Amino acid sequence: MDVFDKIIAGTEPAEIILRTDRLIAFLDTHPLFPGHTLVCPTEHFETLYELPDDHFTELLAAARTIALAQKKVLNAQGTFIANNNVVSQSVPHFHLHVVPRSKGDGLRGFFWPRSRPSAEQLRAVGDLLRAELSGARDD
Repeated sequence: MDVFDKIIAGTEPAEIILRTDRLIAFLDTHPLFPGHTLVCPTEHFETLYELPDDHFTELLAAARTIALAQKKVLNAQGTFIANNNVVSQSVPHFHLHVVPRSKGDGLRGFFWPRSRPSAEQLRAVGDLLRAELSGARDD
């Protein structure tokens, strides 16, 4: 049982801001900024790969609702919504981070190192992904 399962069960304290039968949203105890919220399913799914489509739709809708609340009451200018899946995933329970952002807040992003691939490199990767998504790839 991970810490999110304990929060869901009510045996671990959390600042819960939204709860339905299928999801829970609570404030991160180590936030990037005040209002940094974690949204996760109440049913245990470890990663994005196991999460059923209908759960993801509901979780993303909740993330949007929370982002709108952050904008209104925390004066956030924008929102960073992210899922750290498998690699460096701190809790083995699928969750979305909903982080309120403001210009000049100091957050430089999570995506580094960045590169500048050539058009040919982009096309090669695009071809692989398009083939996979269309079901035309032979393994």
